[in-house]
Order: sequence, then C-alpha cells, then structure tokens
Amino acid sequence: MYFCLKKISEKMKISIIAGARPNFMKIAPLMRAIRSAQSSGKDIQVRLIYTGSPDNKSLEDSLFDDLDMPRPDAYLHVESDDFFQRLSGIIVAFAQELEAYPADLVMVVDDLTPTMACSIVAKKKGVRVAHLVAGIRSFDLNRPKEVNRLIADGLSDILFTAGMTANRNLNQTGIEQKHVHFVGNILLDTIRHNRNRLVKPVFLSQLNTEEYILLTLNRRALLEQEDTLKKLMTVLSVHSPYPIIAPLHGYVRDSLSALHIAFDGLHITEPLPYLSFGYLIHHAKAIITDSGNVAEEATFLNIPCITLNDYAEHPETVSIGTNCLVGESPEALTEVLQTLKAGRWKKGQLPERWDGRTAERIVQTLLEEQEE
Repeated sequence: MYFCLKKISEKMKISIIAGARPNFMKIAPLMRAIRSAQSSGKDIQVRLIYTGSPDNKSLEDSLFDDLDMPRPDAYLHVESDDFFQRLSGIIVAFAQELEAYPADLVMVVDDLTPTMACSIVAKKKGVRVAHLVAGIRSFDLNRPKEVNRLIADGLSDILFTAGMTANRNLNQTGIEQKHVHFVGNILLDTIRHNRNRLVKPVFLSQLNTEEYILLTLNRRALLEQEDTLKKLMTVLSVHSPYPIIAPLHGYVRDSLSALHIAFDGLHITEPLPYLSFGYLIHHAKAIITDSGNVAEEATFLNIPCITLNDYAEHPETVSIGTNCLVGESPEALTEVLQTLKAGRWKKGQLPERWDGRTAERIVQTLLEEQEE
C-alpha cells in the first residue's frame, strides 16, 4: 500500500483541505503551529485549499480574523447540492490544483465529501495522505459520513486520532498502528487560543439574563422528522429550567416556523460570528445540540450537554465527559432535563490529551516523518 508513494521531500510541501466551515476551527491551530515551526527554521510550505467558493454564506466576513488564521490560498468553487456532482467536481478540480501546485502531503479533515474526494485524488497521484480526526465510527453505513470515514482512513498514510476509541477502531480494520498517532482533539486548541478573545452578543444584554441553555440544531435527518421534532421542542417548552437561546441557520428556522414552534423562553437568533457563538458556549448553563463539535467543547469546558443523537463521534464525551445521549426520544430528553433542574448532572473529566496542544503534536509528527 505504501511502497509507491512519494516520500516527503527535504522541503515539506503540505496542502490542507477544508470542505466546510467547521473544518477551519480545526485547521486554524494547525496553521499557527506550522507558522511557529517556520519561525524556528523548519522548511515547511503550506497551501490551504477550500473546496467551495469565497462567497459561501457560511463563511462570514469575520471568520478568519476571529480564528486568527490566513484565508485560503485557493478555492475550488465546487458547491453542488447533488452528492455525485459535488464529488466529481472536487475530484477534477483538486486534480488540477495538484498539477499546478504539487504537494508532498495532502491533509484532509473530518469526514465530509471533500475529505474522501481529495484523499482519492492524492492517492492516485502518489501523494501521501494525512487524515486529521481519523478513526471515528458510527458503524452504520447508511450514514453518509461513515462511507467517507472508511475511505479516507483506508487511503491515509498518517492517521491523527483524538482518542483511544478511535485507535481501537482503526486497529480493528487492520491499519498498522505505526501509522496511527494519538494526538488529542485539535478543536480544543482553538477554544484554548480564543478564551480571552470572545465577544458578548449584544442581544444577550437585551434579554436581561445571564442564565440560559444554548440550543443548536443542524442535522437535516432530525428536521425532516416533523412529529419527533415537534415533540422534542414541546418537551423543552415544558421542562427547560432556563430560557433557551438558539442561533439557527435559515433552513432550521424555516423548519421550526413551518411547524409553528414558538414559546415563551425560546429566543431564536441568526447564526453568530465565531467569537460571539463561543461566548454563548462558554457561559451557558447547559447545551442541547446535535453537533459533535459542540459536545466536545462542552466536555472541555465542563458544561452539561444533551446530544440529540444516538451516537457520539467521540465516545469519551459520554463515558467520562459531560455529554449525555438522548437520541430523538422526548421521554429521554424529559428525564435528563429533570436531572439538570435538580442539579444532579454528572461531573465530567477531561479526556486524555484534550489539553489544547494537539496541533503542536501533529507538526512534530510531520517533522519526524520528514526526517525518516
């Protein structure tokens, strides 16, 4: 599998792929760590590539300044809603990108369609692949991301994991452990870096409350289950011990509006800039979410978290962290809200290597690989 691949040259040229807004939260600390290595004399060149367009609505004007990172060097301008058109478009566009700007290593992030597509292109061109946040499994091939994960992990030469569960998952698929590097959760590097840079949203002062539950909803599979969604929101209207602040994308607001979901104590806002959303996370009494990233941040900050899903991308958030899975069950949601109201929420612990220094470990690993 590895004998035909190009070795990383003396001057390391890395192409990093971002396929969606959340990827940048994990790439930002890596860019800073690479910048630090460059300043200490390491000969690393990095090219950041976004597979979408610069005018994508999810990339607010302040995003890159908020994350303290440079803007992408290249945009592939592929944003079709059709899976196969998007996959083929990224494959063609990234192949052309690698022809114009050869790389020794392509780093892909998470488990999106661009993650899989760019892994395939790099491997076909004999370029080494590194997968950041490897080894995640839902063990359900009906979930689109699961296929992306399996392909990206199977094609990768360097696999960076956030926890020992991911290591075991990779081991069970036959991947040699010498290619697997347990570096920790890079998302938390971004939280650590920005803790003193957060911005309080103006509307929070207008609400005249400092105690609230933060609600995030993004998963389309949940939004399409109208009866379930309505029951879950009814539970919140009855049992939430605090007002609910919900920064929601337009398609989510439309779904709630179509179901006539509104009640006293529910405050729906537009999506917020990164530093303002981070403020809401840091100061929430609890978080209700269907996002794995938000659940990880809650564990890092020791904030009670309720996840509206039946699995966690990082099981550590449940086994030792502050996260609790309720799936899409109104009964389970009612029960955990009563636990929260009674002040009996479990005390979380920080998973191993979730310390905000993951990017440093990644760059050190790449430098060691270069020297071999």
